[in-house]
Amino acid sequence: MAVEGSGGAVVVREESPDQPEVRDLLLQLDAHMSSLYPPESNHLLGIDALLQPGVRFFVARQQGTARGCGALKLENDGSAEVKRMYVDPAARGLGIGKALMRAIEDAAQRASVRTLRLETGIHQPEAIGLYVASGFGEVGAFPPYQPDPFSRFFAKEIEFPG
Repeated sequence: MAVEGSGGAVVVREESPDQPEVRDLLLQLDAHMSSLYPPESNHLLGIDALLQPGVRFFVARQQGTARGCGALKLENDGSAEVKRMYVDPAARGLGIGKALMRAIEDAAQRASVRTLRLETGIHQPEAIGLYVASGFGEVGAFPPYQPDPFSRFFAKEIEFPG
């Protein structure tokens, strides 16, 4: 999937999270989340968890450089969770978050996911705006989460053609 940005086309593909450039993005995300929330309110999947068979990991690249990432974690009940969404601050405003969400939703649909869920923090208005604009509605905490004053929970039903 490709979208045009001011610095050239942005291409989103399923890739391994275990690449030096992608690890750097994930470390940036971890540092950002740690600066905003206490440890018990950070629900980050590590590289080993992202490499599991039930996880699809996506990287957005602009001119070959990793600019963002996101994951789809498939559950056994027909649902899936969006995890590890991040766009490099230097590349924000180029539509990368939207492109990642489209790729994740497309993968969810191909995997016959009925409900797509996510947890995000209260101090991330840009992320919350992206999720709402992508059709997610706010819901209560879902397993394995508990209600948390630092968290907001969202869900979206996946539509199937025909």
